[in-house]
Formats: sequence, structure tokens, C-alpha cells
Amino acid sequence: MKKPPLVSVIIPTFNRFPMLCEAIDSVLAQSFSDFELIVVDDGSSDETGSIGTRYGPSIQYLFQGNQGVSAARNRGIERARGDFICFLDSDDLWLPHKLAVQYAAMIENPAEPVSYTEEIWYRRGVRVNPKKKHAKHGGWIFAQCLTLCLISPSSVMIRRNIFDSVGIFDEDLPVCEDYDLWLRISKDFPVRLIPDPLIIKRNGHRGQLSASNWGFDRYRVQSVAQLLSAGTLSPDQVEAAVRLLAQKCRILHRGFMKRGKTQEAEVYARLAQQWTEATSS
Repeated sequence: MKKPPLVSVIIPTFNRFPMLCEAIDSVLAQSFSDFELIVVDDGSSDETGSIGTRYGPSIQYLFQGNQGVSAARNRGIERARGDFICFLDSDDLWLPHKLAVQYAAMIENPAEPVSYTEEIWYRRGVRVNPKKKHAKHGGWIFAQCLTLCLISPSSVMIRRNIFDSVGIFDEDLPVCEDYDLWLRISKDFPVRLIPDPLIIKRNGHRGQLSASNWGFDRYRVQSVAQLLSAGTLSPDQVEAAVRLLAQKCRILHRGFMKRGKTQEAEVYARLAQQWTEATSS
């Protein structure tokens, strides 16, 4: 029997055939070759179904009815055989040495079971520079992950056994599912930052999830509240999480009021008061 690959690469996709082909090509062009590539089609209606024929044995093509990106990634995790798991969003690209550099870093630093890389950003085809607030951090980064979705799924490499400890992607979250997972990881484990920009993020195009959902903070509040309810945070982590919830609920209250949605605004006003009182107790 053929030995399992060292790395499993998972690409979830939905109706992005041209970009998906470019993403696949960037994986197949890697200088590191001991990987398997799993493409999970989340119910596409475009040409994505031809990917299996187009690439043949170079990829594993899985189809499922449209269930969202979390379900697609989780399906890939279930199928994966590698000791290390990587994700690539179908609108992003890898530079040729991404896997080689990252795998070497993971082997050299076994105490850090997750790593991620710096990024090159393009918006509507034009290269842009990240703002200061997007600065990356390594080590114990729970506090930084609370305030910002710091880690791009396309940049991570994760030891497979970490999912046994923290669980997989929350399929009840339509967005911010990655934010939720990074919190569950970073509360218990240090994360290695690889300072080389090894991925290309392409933003601002049609069909991007971040363009289709207003009020992401709703889902961040849901995620952090669930984490607090689980009772697994340290005292310092609890303090930071409660402070963030108070802030996010105030923002949501103002946002709903601005849109004339007074009922939803009242819900977040009460929650803001609750978490504000918790920070002062």
C-alpha cells in the first residue's frame, strides 16, 4: 500500500472555475511534492465539475450539495491522510516554495503545532499594502486573534492531531468560521509566524463571502460567547474576551439603529450593557 502523503492540501470552492484552476496550478507547481490535493466542490453550477477530468490523478475531486465553506473544509479534513493539513481558498494563490518553507519550519519547531505566513495582497487586480492593524504576530496570539481575524486560511499549516483537541470548523457560522477556529487554537497553543510572504490573496471580486454578509461582528460575538460558555479560557483570556464582547455589541447596536432595525438593536444594547457590567465587576 502506498504510504500516506506528508501534507494534505484542501481547496473548498463554489462557482469559481477560472480562479480555482489558477489556485490548483499554484499547488501543483510547488517545489515540495509530498502532498495530496483535495478539491471540495460545494455545489457549484459552473464548470467546476470538469476539474476531475481536467487534472486527473493530480487531484481528488469531491462534490457535495451547497452547505457552506466550513462543511467543505471539514469534508476535506475527513478525507485527508497527511500528518499536516493546509487550506487554500479557491480565489488565492501560493508561491512556489510555500509548502517547502512551511514544512521545514513545522519540523524545526514541533512545540508550535500551527504556522502561518505573511501575505501579498491584491484588490481588484491591484497590489495593495496591509494597514498597521493587519500586522502579523507569532507565539501566544489569542489576544491579537480576538481583535482581528489575523490568520488567512490559505496561509496555515496545521498538525492534523490538533483537530482532535480543538474540533473542526463550526458549520453553524456562515462567515467568521476561521476566526472561530483560530481562537480555539490560539487559546491553547502557540502559533509560528513565518515572515516570508508565501501566498497571494485576491480580494474585492464578485462572489467573495466577505462582500455578501453585513455585520460580521454578529458571528464574532457568537463565537466568543460560545468560547466563554465552554469555560476553558484562562482568567486573562476571559477578561480580554469579555471586554471585546462589550465593544462589539456596542458597535452592532449602533449599526442596527442606523439601519432602522430597532428590535435587533435592542438585543445588542442589552448585551452591551451585560458585558460592560461584567468588565467592571
